[in-house]
Amino acid sequence: MERPVPGGLPGEKEEERVLVSEKSWRPCPKARRRLRGCLEWVKQQLFRVGEDWYFLFILGVLMATISFVMDLFVARLYEAHRWLYQEVGDILVLKYLSWTMYPMALAAFSTGFSQSITPYSGGSGIPELKTILTGVVLEDYLAIQNFGAKVVGLTCTLASGSTVFLGKVGPFVHLSAMAAAYLGKMRTSVMREYENKFKQNEMLVAAQAVGVATVFGAPISGVLFSIEVMASHFAVRDYWRGFFAATCGAFVFRLLAVFNSEQDTIAAVFKSDLKIDFPFDLLETFFFAILGVVCGLVGCAYLFCQRWLLAAVKENRLTAKLLATDKPIYTVLVVLLLASITFPPGLGQLMASRLTMKEYLTSLFDNRTWGVLVPNASSVADPPGVDPRGLWQEWYHPSATIFGTLAFFLLMKFWMLILATTLPLPAGYFMPIFIYGATIGRLLGETVALLFPQGLRSEGDPHPVIPGGYALAGAAAFSGSVTHAISTALLVCETTGHLGHVLPVVLAVLVANAITQKHQPSFYDGTIIVKKLPYLPRIRSRHMVSYQVVVEEFMERQVVALAKGGGFEEVLVALDASVNAEYPVVESAGSPTLVGTVSRAQLVAFLQSHKHPQAPSGEKLTTMGTLGDNCAIEPIMLQLSPWTSLHQAHHLFELLKLQRIFVTRFGELVGAVSRVEVRGGGRNKGVTKEGISGGTRRGQAPIPPPLSPCSCEERLRSSPTPSDDFWGPQGSPPQGCRPWQDWGS
Repeated sequence: MERPVPGGLPGEKEEERVLVSEKSWRPCPKARRRLRGCLEWVKQQLFRVGEDWYFLFILGVLMATISFVMDLFVARLYEAHRWLYQEVGDILVLKYLSWTMYPMALAAFSTGFSQSITPYSGGSGIPELKTILTGVVLEDYLAIQNFGAKVVGLTCTLASGSTVFLGKVGPFVHLSAMAAAYLGKMRTSVMREYENKFKQNEMLVAAQAVGVATVFGAPISGVLFSIEVMASHFAVRDYWRGFFAATCGAFVFRLLAVFNSEQDTIAAVFKSDLKIDFPFDLLETFFFAILGVVCGLVGCAYLFCQRWLLAAVKENRLTAKLLATDKPIYTVLVVLLLASITFPPGLGQLMASRLTMKEYLTSLFDNRTWGVLVPNASSVADPPGVDPRGLWQEWYHPSATIFGTLAFFLLMKFWMLILATTLPLPAGYFMPIFIYGATIGRLLGETVALLFPQGLRSEGDPHPVIPGGYALAGAAAFSGSVTHAISTALLVCETTGHLGHVLPVVLAVLVANAITQKHQPSFYDGTIIVKKLPYLPRIRSRHMVSYQVVVEEFMERQVVALAKGGGFEEVLVALDASVNAEYPVVESAGSPTLVGTVSRAQLVAFLQSHKHPQAPSGEKLTTMGTLGDNCAIEPIMLQLSPWTSLHQAHHLFELLKLQRIFVTRFGELVGAVSRVEVRGGGRNKGVTKEGISGGTRRGQAPIPPPLSPCSCEERLRSSPTPSDDFWGPQGSPPQGCRPWQDWGS
């Protein structure tokens, strides 16, 4: 019998009425189907060459636009500061207030705004991103809400000018990574694919190069620098992605400058006019090598002091309390100190404090010899930026000479830059060390030009020394030594458009890196140490005896395993015993043959769907069932032998971004190795930077018991770095200790 529809005709079916209603809301079904088919065809044609090209292009264009717009805002804010400083007249008190209050307000707002949105927006972000690329999950650092906080905070930090003396390279790499992570999610939804971690990692690798390229307009060195600084292993298949995205970003970044009438054509960011016909004499190679030695030694001192100060600030009761509860107050106090020292009528006149970060480099790369130039009295009184050729006069002081101002700048900025790295605001630290290295090179170049006014050759045509070439080499050598990178030699060539000094620049960079890498970790690795991020450090020891340390000597022997025929009680005991993400499954309690792994989520679902043997009989849950029948057991793709060396295990963890590997002997489960055991393996065996000084080997006495957690924690509190043994300054607690992230809790 047909059921009538309320309000309808007699005999009309409800089903027919529903169909009519649906068609009334969606007219023209044929046209809609054709349009949908056309859109699918266009999508197939566009993505025929690969969808990666489009998302990488979007990433490069997006970050280039953000970088250019940020530079415009920073320039406007800095010009406002200059205008305010000039408009207050000659009243010294008002000048001091205008010079100090402006950067204090901007820095305080940068800290307060960024920290109020998310606490992960401070610093450069490169240490955290470097940890993420090793396989550690730090999702909060790539959250999209972190993006806006970092953009606004970084703009205010850069607008503070050379008073704070910070850059934007590191934060822009972090911003590019966040944009790449978001574009990766968009790609998943557009392509209707499952979320692929390998695709996400490819986008993050390309984002590193984009971040550097959109700051300096240097795509080639941007790719190489990102590989050196961020990756321990690099997949060649990601090479073209980085180059394509970096080239798009650098091209758009320089193209926007042309559209804004800043330049007539696409050119280098810090274009120099150094001579190309005879850039340097062959005998000057010796002085470039000396420059590399100086930059390496200064780099070691800088890295040690910077790491020590970061740890001291966290351990000091007053500063630790301020950084925990009142970060803007700490920022205001530090910026007040820095601004007071750089006040132009005071000590700032000996440090060229009126120059911006870009004007610093433009003046230091000047091809003229400052020691023989005569300053123009009228130009000295003008504000900087009116005549780029007259920027060098900011370094001139009648009572100090050029050599005195350059030396005083190096002395003061050494500790001022280290102090600025403790500020909890979004900031980059590459540009300051780049300028600092250029100042070292300029001072050495001016000294060589003073000693040899006609050049180093006494015969033939005179070829005077060009101090600007030494500034190029110094910038590359010092920044390369601090970051443990060689690509900075190419970076200075791309940013200045000058290739005449490429060989002596590379020589200085190699010498500086040889010294620094031997004695200190890089700037970003040192930050990882102080922040105690779960990063797997490299093995510093290359002694042949160190290869005799095997997995059996430091693996975790007490492994929580489940039998294939285990039931409710066995699963419950295993989940209570550990918090691992996956558990090994063996054949049976009497046969420890490893058959696979099962995830913790499946075990929880197993407990939820089964009834406890002692539960009341009224519950409608399954009472029978085993682990092998109800859970999907994943096969083992990789396992270690007890005789696998520590170096081989470390290489696998780095290359495959692993978190844990099980150890088997003839197929039977005997232990497990995680990142904690790999980091602590060298410590347990007494391996130091010089080799093996103690411990046991196969066939000798058993391993001595590990240190107690209490003694380890006391050793950590007594030193700013966890260890100086096998890992150098990047050590970890021995086996048996609590994870060092939990120490002090």
